Amino acid sequence: MKTEYIFMDLDGTISDPKEGITKAVAHALSYYGIQVENLDLLEKFIGPPLLDSFRDFYGFTEEQSREAVEKYREYFSRQGLFENVLYDGMKELLTEVVSHGKKIVIATSKPEVYTEQILKYFEIEHYFWLVAGSTLDGSRSKKGDVIRYALDSLKITADQALMVGDRKHDVMGAKENGMYSIGVLYGYGDRKELEAAGADCIVSDVKKLKEKLINL
Repeated sequence: MKTEYIFMDLDGTISDPKEGITKAVAHALSYYGIQVENLDLLEKFIGPPLLDSFRDFYGFTEEQSREAVEKYREYFSRQGLFENVLYDGMKELLTEVVSHGKKIVIATSKPEVYTEQILKYFEIEHYFWLVAGSTLDGSRSKKGDVIRYALDSLKITADQALMVGDRKHDVMGAKENGMYSIGVLYGYGDRKELEAAGADCIVSDVKKLKEKLINL
């Protein structure tokens, strides 16, 4: 197959956002009197839509979850989005994939406004044809909806693109849209999760991902 468009998740795929996300979640939980000393326990918030995570992991009501997201954003928009590091070799991957004529697209459940700031912070925004993310009002947050939005914006079909991500939500979102998916093991999902979600291919590191992308 020759794929023209590469859709990539951001968190756990292009960069490691652990510090900023877990601190922002801890900030939100503290508003409810929940103190989390070990931030590693909050890694599960990396990837899924925040609204779902507060509800699923802490039993929050819809209203509480929305309020928690606002508290999360208080910290994240001010500081957390910069507590983030690019994975080793990622700039080289982006450079080489583009040099092979591929068009890279961000498809993330993170709000577009934060995603664009993060890409500019890393000075990699010029690699991407489109930044497709969630909306702050929650009207577009599921990965499948984000991918569909990107396909519609680019006026392309699913067989012209593939999805790269580290969590089941990336794989499931791709499958919802009839798109080929590549799972990566250097982020926050493991092989069992990605296989169960139906990933078409799984790679262990950034170097292997680069090799795979330039040959598809």
